[in-house]
Amino acid sequence: MHPHLHTKDSAPCEELANALEECSARGFLWRCAGMCTKPKHALNMCLRATRVDRTAKNREEAKQKREEVKKTWADIDANS
Repeated sequence: MHPHLHTKDSAPCEELANALEECSARGFLWRCAGMCTKPKHALNMCLRATRVDRTAKNREEAKQKREEVKKTWADIDANS
């Protein structure tokens, strides 16, 4: 399931989302014939890349937070 397409996280993919919407607006038969496959794939890859970047950033922030907690507990243990 993809994130909302109108958020700051998906801003790099906004142009691709608009292209897919325009393609889908052409009609049901246009989509069924596979004419929107390339724009959809491009959008999926863009959203995947933003998700991978976001999770890597979150992982690094969590590591830093864990290190701060460990240091705080070490200080508490040393001073008690």
